[in-house]
Amino acid sequence: MSEKSSTHPGAAGRASTADQPTALRNVVLVGHSGSGKTTLVEALALASGAVNRAGRVEDGGCLSDHDEIEHRQQRSVQLSLVPVDWGGVKINILDTPGYADFVGELRAGLRAADAALFVVSAADGVAGATRMVWDECAAVGMPRALVITHLEASRADFDEMTERCRTSLGGEDPDSVLPLYLPLYGTPGADGHSPVHGLIGLLSQRVFDYSSGERTERAPTADELPLIEAARNRLIEGIIAESEDESLMDRYLGGEEIDIKTLIGDLETAVARGAFHPVLAAAPAADGSKQGLGTVELLELITGGFPTPVEREAPAVTTPDGAPRPALSCDPEGPLAAEVVKTSSDPYVGRISLVRLFSGTLRPDETVHVSGHGLQDRGHEDHDVDERVGALSTPFGKQQRPLSKAIAGDLACVAKLTRAETGDTLSAKDDPLLMEPWTMPDPLLPVAIQAHSKADEDKLSQGLARLVAEDPTMCLEHNQDTHQVVLWCLGEAHVDVALERLRTRYGVQVDTVAHKVPLRETFGAPAAGRGRHVKQSGGHGQFAICEIEVEPLPGGSGIEFVDKVVGGAVPRQFIPSVEKGVRAQAARGVAAGHPLVDIRVTLLDGKAHSVDSSDAAFQTAGALALREAAGEVRIDLLEPVSEVSVMVPDDFVGQVMSDLSGRRGRVVGTEQSGAGRTVVRAEVPEIEIDRYAVDLRSLSHGTGRFSRVHLRHEPMPPQLADKWREEAENGA
Repeated sequence: MSEKSSTHPGAAGRASTADQPTALRNVVLVGHSGSGKTTLVEALALASGAVNRAGRVEDGGCLSDHDEIEHRQQRSVQLSLVPVDWGGVKINILDTPGYADFVGELRAGLRAADAALFVVSAADGVAGATRMVWDECAAVGMPRALVITHLEASRADFDEMTERCRTSLGGEDPDSVLPLYLPLYGTPGADGHSPVHGLIGLLSQRVFDYSSGERTERAPTADELPLIEAARNRLIEGIIAESEDESLMDRYLGGEEIDIKTLIGDLETAVARGAFHPVLAAAPAADGSKQGLGTVELLELITGGFPTPVEREAPAVTTPDGAPRPALSCDPEGPLAAEVVKTSSDPYVGRISLVRLFSGTLRPDETVHVSGHGLQDRGHEDHDVDERVGALSTPFGKQQRPLSKAIAGDLACVAKLTRAETGDTLSAKDDPLLMEPWTMPDPLLPVAIQAHSKADEDKLSQGLARLVAEDPTMCLEHNQDTHQVVLWCLGEAHVDVALERLRTRYGVQVDTVAHKVPLRETFGAPAAGRGRHVKQSGGHGQFAICEIEVEPLPGGSGIEFVDKVVGGAVPRQFIPSVEKGVRAQAARGVAAGHPLVDIRVTLLDGKAHSVDSSDAAFQTAGALALREAAGEVRIDLLEPVSEVSVMVPDDFVGQVMSDLSGRRGRVVGTEQSGAGRTVVRAEVPEIEIDRYAVDLRSLSHGTGRFSRVHLRHEPMPPQLADKWREEAENGA
């Protein structure tokens, strides 16, 4: 793998294909924003011969970040696929955004890949969010390697950064994270920083020099050999410790020289099964150069050390109605089972679905069954439909290069699947399957929107539907209480991208407005009311009188209606009319326009007319009686309260608890959640956590997560309720 001295030519200017799953590798790049993932993708494509100069394809566009929004924001905001060829192996490189708001794209990349390459900046270190993703990969046994970038930075130190990776990511076994190469430094510059111009292979004890712009190999000098002795011994011991040969360590400790082929074989095995995580270094090529520092070593690691799709266990599948099915194997001749990992729209082609095939072979123009997961709580419809596949292609920058087929283990773009959404399963129409979905984060930042103009209003519904279909981390809510259209997103950057896509991709201009939390009203004390609706204006008049008594009930009781009329003062046929009027008025509110809840309304007396009384008249009288009763007492505002569970590193527990208390929250308990992490549970008014998704990220330096579940409505403090009413009146 990475210690082989030979190089392999790439496949410039053509779509890379593979006839067997064993000739495929799917790797996702993970790292915080600014760590150099996109630059690394371009360097790997250049080294493989996929592009003719750094980051540019034939049309002159950028290879990975080619979306207009990414150009404007100067950062990745979506999952990108870049296929390259190395030594006859097709490598699907999945470039993910590093910003936390786009973690949904990262999760999709993890689902589509068989191994992860963690990109760590030597200038910035290991971010807390990176450690969280590392732990997620460890939980499912995904093979991982690390690549350290930005070695050209003045404060960069490869040895120091490697040690930080070992302690941060190695956990109880730091020797499972060790470098395969050591950087070779040149003469220090005026700033005292020594540039890296080559790598020394610890196993092969060979020097790979990139100073000329081309990778050359030579033997180390007498001065260079002592630099690697300690690191080489530790690497060999680490590989042997993770090997499956129990006698190998005894032979090594006994002074026996272990054959390098044996070590490389054990290293490949340990990497592929996720037991050992090599550390490498990389830097982009200089102008006019074809190979950046460490790019060949990375390509050889991916092809030689990362697992093939055949070695990956496929997600569990069932029939669409939930009946279990046998486990899938990565076989092109097996039953068709593919999953949509990304959905996007093209102004000329329409909807494009990026799919990962776990079994079978997909061909253009065949009919497949699309099974949806039914994420109705996020605005996604449930569906089981047959659709005809359009053209198959593989992306390369802005281009879509046609494919004649896509086999198990590969990724491909499918055109014109009008109903398929991210997370859906594609299977044979006569053998429909449903794949177990991957975990998606809950969108917890609300933004209320309204159409900018009448023309935008006509297009808003369709534009929002398409937007949500593309992004399962986004939730669309039509709130019946506040009458607002609310997009729930993961953060402010997620909101910005969503609104820009609405405008540029779907031609819908929207305005953001203040998000309203659904409040309730209730009576603060018992009261009585009399509703009198008497009118006479020619023909049949309207006559209805009713007397009611209202008393507050415990929270969650709703509205009770009790009939205590005696002597037929209100005819039996009109008593339901009074109740209907009371409930209709309660839904409209009696003070600030919020629904009235948790009261018992007792009908005591009334009067009727033999000719002029009617259902409508007694409905009106019932509503008037409730309004009169409300004018006699204090009406309390009730605010929604959620149970909030916040998971943060132990170092931030005190700050989180203090912050929740400052939001009128009541901390109800804490519990450990794995090594070094604590879950804080609290009951907090929803008004106070409208922007908690943003605030927690700042408070915990991006390492905190939280969930919320609605509990109940509680009385709002009087002083706050008065302020709320005043602001509502001024706003009106």
